[in-house]
Amino acid sequence: MVEDRYLWLEKLNDPKVLKWIRRENERTRSLLGSLPDKYYEALKSFCEYPVVKLARITERGYFVQLLENVSQKIVWLHGGEKRIVVEGSRLERDSVLTYFYVNKEGSRLAYSYSIAGSDEQIIRVIDLDSIEVVDEIKGAVGNLVWVDEDRFYYVKMFRREKTPDGVNPPASRVFLREDGSDTMVFGEGLPRSHFIYLHETSARDRILVRVSYGWAKSTLYGGRLSDPFTWTRVYGGDFVVKPVDYFDGYLAVSYDGDGLGKLIRVREDGSVESIVSESEYPLMYAVIVGDRILACYLANASSVFRLFKTSGEPLNVIEFYPPGSVYSMHSNRREAVFVYTSFTVPFRLYSFSDTLRIIDEAVFSGDYVIDEGVVESYDGTRVHFFTFSKKKHSKVALVYGYGGFGKSLTPKFKPQIMPFIQKGGVYVVVNTRGGREYGEKWHREGMREKKQNVFEDFKAVLKFFKEKGYRVAAIGVSNGGLLVAAVLTQSPELLDAALIGYPVIDMLRFHKLYIGRAWIPEYGDPDDPKDAEYLLKYSPYHNVRKTKYPPVLIFTGLHDDRVHPSHALKFVAKLKEIEAPVYLRVETRSGHSGAAPEIKRREAADLLAFLEKTLFK
Repeated sequence: MVEDRYLWLEKLNDPKVLKWIRRENERTRSLLGSLPDKYYEALKSFCEYPVVKLARITERGYFVQLLENVSQKIVWLHGGEKRIVVEGSRLERDSVLTYFYVNKEGSRLAYSYSIAGSDEQIIRVIDLDSIEVVDEIKGAVGNLVWVDEDRFYYVKMFRREKTPDGVNPPASRVFLREDGSDTMVFGEGLPRSHFIYLHETSARDRILVRVSYGWAKSTLYGGRLSDPFTWTRVYGGDFVVKPVDYFDGYLAVSYDGDGLGKLIRVREDGSVESIVSESEYPLMYAVIVGDRILACYLANASSVFRLFKTSGEPLNVIEFYPPGSVYSMHSNRREAVFVYTSFTVPFRLYSFSDTLRIIDEAVFSGDYVIDEGVVESYDGTRVHFFTFSKKKHSKVALVYGYGGFGKSLTPKFKPQIMPFIQKGGVYVVVNTRGGREYGEKWHREGMREKKQNVFEDFKAVLKFFKEKGYRVAAIGVSNGGLLVAAVLTQSPELLDAALIGYPVIDMLRFHKLYIGRAWIPEYGDPDDPKDAEYLLKYSPYHNVRKTKYPPVLIFTGLHDDRVHPSHALKFVAKLKEIEAPVYLRVETRSGHSGAAPEIKRREAADLLAFLEKTLFK
């Protein structure tokens, strides 16, 4: 048994804990002084650029979710006109607009939002002609697929209570919503920590359902949209499979084999046909447009399109400049819509049918440079990274990493780092193992007992910049917070500052806090002695030692109901115990899913102020 002197900090409603948090917040405010006010103003011009979160195509035009300045909106684009159908400012205080689901006809739209970034959501359904709310659901809700104008399926997450069929949380089930009432229709008997995602298809009466265990294993189910009792197993195994569409059978991307992704068709008789085989780069998404397949690949962590006939015959390649990220691909079979972004491109909204065209965009210009580099990790593995800076810059670097759960880090517009760039800093994005930038094998090489690979990959990039004479800060959030905290405790000499946000820190208790049990497939099980042995070796909370640490800012939010804030609080207490220069920022109005734009802008201003205090000397 490992002693935990700061277990009391897990009791977030304890007045003693709240008093401790207030004292630490005041200490951080004292350090930063009035400097955040300068950065809050500096962020304003960059936050005014709109950022598109999601795009969908319907029979009545395009629907787009965007963030512009501090305004969250869902906009209907049709016939050259823009109509706001949801305005975030009209929701409750501290609301975060998270997603929307519009039916194919464009007559009904459901949107979800949370209060202060909580994982608990509210779904409201509106009629798009009257913009009146016709239904509402509250709770931990997942995604949604329309059956018709009046009915839809949705996923409900059971975080605290058992499922209707008696399975312990965390678990999920699918419900049919009809006339304001719910009927469970899928998932009965599915074990805990298995999660469900619904995927609409462009076919009239077909649906695909993905059931995932962790982030390295999933199974597809399929059947008639109108009858959930026809949903049966289609394909799966000890690998990831992603749904694509229904076109003469169920189309999916399978990451078996070398884990780079191949497009397959599973026919009704269960036979499997490979349409597009694996290539040298991972296949991320695909949609059907007419008689063609529009497939998105990652080439050195940047999006590239390859066009195929539906038979799998290659046609041509579409590249983007500058290197960037494609997301939110959606097709109604006749036309596809998607969003592209890069460091200097807040968004481009594209349509593809016979040709590629830009529907709308926001771009800014200046003397910026986007570059790429490669370093060798401790075992000879080549680790790719991006740099973004002004042409003339200082030798000051902010290095960002994540390294887990198959999440790929690709070029994106981030207004919160722009004042750092303007001041002469270099922003570095590292593609460590644990992501899926180079396929599923790349992900698995950063999981469980191989997690140390992620830390070593990140260290290799830090060393590269340190050896070039840079002052270096590292930043990571969530699993990325674990990455930075682990590097901090293992190799503090590589850092001149560290920013650790909403982090997983205590690797022996993460599974006992909120929905942490769901992460066991990725990290390992602390209750298993073999797993606990390697978890303890790198757990940042258990590896604080008396040494010289750089200045550290740890930030979290009291509404984070995914990663318990005590991970951050306990780590701060442990570092303070050995008199490390550590500071804590606890936002009382934010959670793991984010916060209202105004709150996030204040948080970013504090982080930028901390960087100025510690790096620009």
